[in-house]
Amino acid sequence: MVKEWKLLYDGTWNDGAFKKEIVSPYSGEVVGVVSFADEEIIKNSIQSLYDFFSEYRRFPRYKRAEILYKASRLLEERKEKFIESIIMESGKVYKYAKGEVERAIENLRFCAEEVKQLRGEVVPMDSSKGGEGRFGYYLRIPRGVIVAITPFNFPLNLVIHKVAPAVGSGNCVLLKPASQTPITAIKFVELLIESGLPTKAISVLPSNGSVAGEEFVKNDRVSMITFTGSPKVGLWINNNIKGIKKVTLELGSNSAMIVDKTANLEYAVKRAVVGSFAFSGQVCISLQRLYIHEEISSRFEELFREEVLKLKVGDPRLKDTDVGPMITESEAIRAEKWLEEAVSAGAKVVVGGKREGRIFYPTILTDVKPDMKIMCLEVFAPIVSLVKFRDFEDALKMVNDSHYGLQAGIFTNDLKNAFKAIESLEVGGVIINDFPTFRVDQMPYGGVKMSGTGREGPRYAMEEMTEIKFVSFNLI
Repeated sequence: MVKEWKLLYDGTWNDGAFKKEIVSPYSGEVVGVVSFADEEIIKNSIQSLYDFFSEYRRFPRYKRAEILYKASRLLEERKEKFIESIIMESGKVYKYAKGEVERAIENLRFCAEEVKQLRGEVVPMDSSKGGEGRFGYYLRIPRGVIVAITPFNFPLNLVIHKVAPAVGSGNCVLLKPASQTPITAIKFVELLIESGLPTKAISVLPSNGSVAGEEFVKNDRVSMITFTGSPKVGLWINNNIKGIKKVTLELGSNSAMIVDKTANLEYAVKRAVVGSFAFSGQVCISLQRLYIHEEISSRFEELFREEVLKLKVGDPRLKDTDVGPMITESEAIRAEKWLEEAVSAGAKVVVGGKREGRIFYPTILTDVKPDMKIMCLEVFAPIVSLVKFRDFEDALKMVNDSHYGLQAGIFTNDLKNAFKAIESLEVGGVIINDFPTFRVDQMPYGGVKMSGTGREGPRYAMEEMTEIKFVSFNLI
């Protein structure tokens, strides 16, 4: 029997305005029925969170930290159930779903540790003329009601990246999970409440994006919106904010990797395979553009092709599957059309290039041009393009020739080239001797251009989710 999932708002679990079947991207079976919120429910939820904020902000830090520590322990105990949930509603293959849950457990612990470290500092007032006899300090105080909007591709860990720092720093949270993957988010909120979080401190409201977005941007009770998703939606949020609200955005990319002639070739190939095709390329820092020095390009392509052909494509529930389905068939068809456009314009398919329903086979392209969609836009599919370069400076320019700037990977054993890349690349993160898809959860995530402004490591997220209150004493 298919389980039905309710909404949490105003401290209780309730039915929504309508219900939606959540379908497995691989099998097409219904994995759950979820209530969805309308504008009235969203508005009432925001008011309820706003009213409870004055109470929750006074929760001592040790209690907030204990909630997150307990949540990490419970998540570890229920690891396999969360892995199954991620697989069933997102189509992520077992090994990457397992990796996501393991990261999520660790991420909760990072957040719990940072709760006790969130502090201000003393400001030496007598450093200024006229400041004699005074001292000052500032405190970090919670903002209020934070709206957290999360994407489908990390239905657990990206929820934790937003929700855990928010409640840890004393805010109330309205979580709007992706419409395709709300069940994992609801299960996590249940786990947080079991860990001691007051039900009135959080709402989880799956909802249609356009309806929810209108209420989020215009409601005066919302203090902050944190969004991870497409640049189109992120720009809409940023441009339609009513009143004074903090906004953080983690948007798209078409991440690039440079492999210099001095690089460890075999290691670069292995990392490129994972970076290009993990979760069918549906990762904001997935490797999409691969620049190879001309002296090693033939060998790299040969090794890369061999490794890609070893990948097992199919059922995400099997532990040895490497590549599963894309989130929807329409997305797979969109990627197929972009590929066909590129091929008709001269691109060559080295391997892959085939679609079966929602399955899109890992694809390597050569002879691509910078203005092809598969190069200049975010493909968000298992497609990677190989480009030769002669001079390292030219490779850096090609990486920068993009509307996006999230992360870039550089494989080189030339220290001079490594520092050139660090200095020159217009991206939020430069990853030396690894792929641009590398992340650990305590690091800050930056971006430039169309990649947004998000800083989602626990410490940095908590800083964004608090305000500064300054105090000055005149010792008269």
